[in-house]
Amino acid sequence: MSETTVSGTTVTVPRWHAAGDWFDTCRCNVPCPCSFAQPPTYGECDGVLAWHVREGHYGDVRLDGLNVLMLGSFVGNVWAEHTDSYGAVFLDERADDAQREALQMIFGGQAGSWPAEMVAMFGPEMRGMDFAPIEIEVDEDLGGWRATIPGRVEASAVALTGPTTPEGARVQSTNLPGSETGPGQVATWGRSTADRADAFGFHWSRQGQSSKHITFDWTGPE
Repeated sequence: MSETTVSGTTVTVPRWHAAGDWFDTCRCNVPCPCSFAQPPTYGECDGVLAWHVREGHYGDVRLDGLNVLMLGSFVGNVWAEHTDSYGAVFLDERADDAQREALQMIFGGQAGSWPAEMVAMFGPEMRGMDFAPIEIEVDEDLGGWRATIPGRVEASAVALTGPTTPEGARVQSTNLPGSETGPGQVATWGRSTADRADAFGFHWSRQGQSSKHITFDWTGPE
C-alpha cells in the first residue's frame, strides 16, 4: 500500500499487477525510429496505442481481459527533450466502477510503476477521455494484431517479414532504447494494414507504416 494525492484528495494505492499486450500504429516509416530514442521519421508523429490486460488486479479488483486505447501526437524526439505532446484516452466500457477507477489510476500514472515514469517524462496534454467498446485481438503466434472502436478508431498490422525471414519467424528487438512499455520487453515489428482515427480532434487515415507489438508487465505501487 502507498498513498498518493489525486485532485486534492489523499488516495491509498493497493498492491497491483498488470501484464499483457501493447501495440501501436504510427506515422513513421518501418521501423519507427522513436523506439530507438531517435527523432520520428517526419519530425513529428501521431498514432494509436493499445493495451490489452491479459492478467491483472488492483488490490482485490480483477482487471483480466480489459482494454485501454490512446490517441497520441508529439513533435521531436520524445525521449530526449520536452516535446509538444497531447493525447486522448479510451477506457473499456465493460469495466465496472471499481475497475474503471483502477484503470484510471494505473494508466494515469497515479498508481506508480512504469506508467508513472511515462507520464512524468512525456506529460501529454489530455484532450479527452471516454468509456468505449474497445476490441483488441493479438494473434497467439504474433502474426498480427488489431484494435477497433467502431466509428472512431481502427488499427491493425501484420508481422514484418521479408525474403530472408524464416517462415513463421518474427522480426524482433530486445533492449530497445525507447520502449513504451518499459525495460526488459521484446518488440515484434509489423506494418500497419489500417491506421485510422476520428475522435477528440485527431483525424488521420493511412496504412503501410510502422507498427510494433511489445508485452508489458508492471507491478505497483513502487
